Amino acid sequence: MSILVTGGAGYIGSIVAEELLKRDYEVVILDNLCQGHRQAVLPRAQFVAADTCDAASIDEVFQSYSISAVMHFAAETVVEFSVTDPKRYFHTNVLGGINLLDAMLRHRVYEFIFSSSAAIYGEPESVPISEGHPKAPINSYGESKLMFERVLEWYGRAYGVKHISLRYFNAAGASQNLGEDHRPETHLIPNVLKAALDINRPVAIFGTDYPTRDGSCIRDYIHVVDIARAHVLALGKLETLGGKAYNLGNGEGYSVLEVVQAARRVTSRDIPCQTSPRRSGDPAVLVADSSLAKEELGWTPEHAELEDIVESSWRWMRERPNGYS
Repeated sequence: MSILVTGGAGYIGSIVAEELLKRDYEVVILDNLCQGHRQAVLPRAQFVAADTCDAASIDEVFQSYSISAVMHFAAETVVEFSVTDPKRYFHTNVLGGINLLDAMLRHRVYEFIFSSSAAIYGEPESVPISEGHPKAPINSYGESKLMFERVLEWYGRAYGVKHISLRYFNAAGASQNLGEDHRPETHLIPNVLKAALDINRPVAIFGTDYPTRDGSCIRDYIHVVDIARAHVLALGKLETLGGKAYNLGNGEGYSVLEVVQAARRVTSRDIPCQTSPRRSGDPAVLVADSSLAKEELGWTPEHAELEDIVESSWRWMRERPNGYS
């Protein structure tokens, strides 16, 4: 059984591919390497350098390999730029996804796992956030993910595409071989650990006056290996649960300052911080209700402790201080 993993040279996609290979699936990775890294593609996987927005290249992949299912990670993801340049998000995240679905239909492939996001919810009306929470994205990244979820619903109804969408909260951590190397890096934990490596690089704390226990934002951090396991479980449930969406989070929130303190304990280093004003659109608290994934997918996070997540990132970063370069 061959699984096509789009965006499989990126952070989450590469670790999902690694998990599939451990379970003896055949894996074909498609990535344009704009944000992904060729070094993140494990030797047992087949690699195709292509873009989901290039319909001819996508068709060629389905002609060359016997694809049984698709896991779709290829996307524009930097939330900051999704406000200033929305067209690239709709072009890649919606039109590129439709290219992929149309190629699947031409080649009679009907199983699809979608990498969605908690960004579809926007400002939370209640916490923890369940799948039934109102969807009101506040940037084009979240809007593009929600739009494609709706595209999937229609392709399921009209053409029989079996699909599951997985809405991640804050992916973090590393596997034994693969980790996080974004350019630019916008995620908190790797930036905190970079400050541990460079004393002249303080961590920016955006807002210390939120209505939280220490005044900084609270987020739900989920280990990337637990996310990968959820994808494998979802693949096995498409026949019975196709058409559904699931939150992936720990259900526990940690503040920015608590992440810094955890990193100080893990690294045994003094990590400098610099207080900055709040960023526009940053909710005080984002925490997942993942009970539906536990009940229906049989998924439970195995690496739920914040220090375990930070330690895995620290180990990978110490071994590769320049990332995949």
